[in-house]
Amino acid sequence: MASEAATWDAVPLDDLTEEETPITYGVVKPGEEGDVPFVRGGDIAGGRVLMDQLRTIGRDVSEQYRRTLLHGGEILVSLVGNPGQIAIAPPSLAGANIARQVGLVRLKPGIDTRFVSYFLQSHEGQTSLGAQSLGSVQQVINLRDLKTVKVPLPPLAEQRAIAGVLGALDDKIELNRRMNTTLEAMARALFQSWFVDFDPVRAKIDRRPPAGLDPITAALFPATFQASPLGPIPKGWEMKTVGEIGNVICGKTPPTAVADYYGEDVPFITIPDMHGNVFGAATARKLSHAGANSQRNKTLPPGSVCVSCIATPGLVVITSEDSQTNQQINSVVPHQSDETYFWYWVMLGLGAEIASNGSGGSVLTNLSKGRFEMLQVIKPPNALIRAYHLAVRPLFEALLANTHQSRTLATLRDTLLPKLLSGEIAILTVL
Repeated sequence: MASEAATWDAVPLDDLTEEETPITYGVVKPGEEGDVPFVRGGDIAGGRVLMDQLRTIGRDVSEQYRRTLLHGGEILVSLVGNPGQIAIAPPSLAGANIARQVGLVRLKPGIDTRFVSYFLQSHEGQTSLGAQSLGSVQQVINLRDLKTVKVPLPPLAEQRAIAGVLGALDDKIELNRRMNTTLEAMARALFQSWFVDFDPVRAKIDRRPPAGLDPITAALFPATFQASPLGPIPKGWEMKTVGEIGNVICGKTPPTAVADYYGEDVPFITIPDMHGNVFGAATARKLSHAGANSQRNKTLPPGSVCVSCIATPGLVVITSEDSQTNQQINSVVPHQSDETYFWYWVMLGLGAEIASNGSGGSVLTNLSKGRFEMLQVIKPPNALIRAYHLAVRPLFEALLANTHQSRTLATLRDTLLPKLLSGEIAILTVL
């Protein structure tokens, strides 16, 4: 049975760390890119390090900050950007380094790292860090606050048992994420073959049957190319603007001073919700029906394609239910609902162009709705777009089902988290 919470000593986080490695932050001046992976504050989200977006620094600069070279297994805390995000450095990051916006916590033996990590992610831990009030007041977590966070500390066996229960849920969430990565790669590969490499067209030009295509689908591809402003494209395909493929809606944030506008009814998609996701199904905030109705013309139906156009350009997610976004996102509601999956990949391919067309320079990209609508895209015949949509629909449906399951598991984890950490729930009743 778990002990009563009152019997667990609360110990400052700084007292739980290795003496030779006090809690600290990383590289102050990154310099030129190099071959050493480099974790920034924005690279920590959803309880993990977003490995696919890491930048690099030079080895000479990294060597100047040897104290923060990662071994794997350390707790990383985002101090700036999206403060309060927590992750454990995976073994694959051994030898990598961290930015000044990241706090490093290397625990001494006899303390379960996952247990401490879960506590820091809990409401109590986030409140102690000051992360609960960062949206309107503070934008930085300082090292003093991090060092003085008091962690309730049951016996090591109990720490491990609690971490084991919560970790089992996280392991399934991670498995779903990896499955989704595979499903996404399969859908991307078919799009690449048909609409980027034009493999069926080239096969026909070479008088070969297009590989893997039934006769009806193969007949949808021409046997020649034509010139276009973007280079040779299959004959009969057209150049269109984004504004011509669907209705473009720029999001808006309802007044935050009106508490009744926020609740649990309508997903409210912001840029942090888009990182690493195909669907905008799990959002940090939701609107109430009253909040959504206050700007009804901003509601996006299922199958809309949302594109970030400010600060972090080119992130794309698909809505799976009626949703709204903030003003940093322009969304396309395709004229035909059975074309969504095609336009998802097309929008993903516009990331570099969105960045170069933004009016904010190199610091803050800001592509207006009007300029977004004028971006050019290649449009194959409708029948071919729908053939692709139908071919990959089972992949996207499986991906969405995994996403919903992961959201349910995350809710269960977040419900259990404070009860296990406080001793309110006896650990043996969960095992």
